[in-house]
Amino acid sequence: MRIMFEILLLIILVIVLSYIFFHYAQVSLSPATPQNSNNSVCVAEKCFFVEVAKTTAEREKGLMNRSHLDENKGMLFIFENEGLYSFWMKDTLIPLDMIWINSANQVVFIAKNVQPCKSLICPSINSSARAGYVLEINGGLSDSLGIKVGDTAKVTVQ
Repeated sequence: MRIMFEILLLIILVIVLSYIFFHYAQVSLSPATPQNSNNSVCVAEKCFFVEVAKTTAEREKGLMNRSHLDENKGMLFIFENEGLYSFWMKDTLIPLDMIWINSANQVVFIAKNVQPCKSLICPSINSSARAGYVLEINGGLSDSLGIKVGDTAKVTVQ
């Protein structure tokens, strides 16, 4: 009887420790935590601490499956060459403003308050201007902060 009790206790302990391990592993990889707190983009006197997506895999994942993004945070997509880059909202849970920035650090296009896509086929969001960066922030912030096409952006990435 005592052996059965010890086995049951061991199983419960393993389950509890597994839960704690996976919970803290998720928290340590929290999506709202930038890889480098020195990465920022400032536009219209408002600065955002950004996660950087510069590899194909990072850009494909973007802000997918995020249920929250702090108002002073965002994601900066960096491309090797300036071009016409399109985005979509597949598996994105929060509305976003997408701000295209060219190599001269000028805001060249803004897709405002783009809503999450809840269907299997999601439309593309296309810029009408070439850019080397795209900044994603919470939907509606570009209007409330007065960010507009022609503004200068200061991109700091380490």
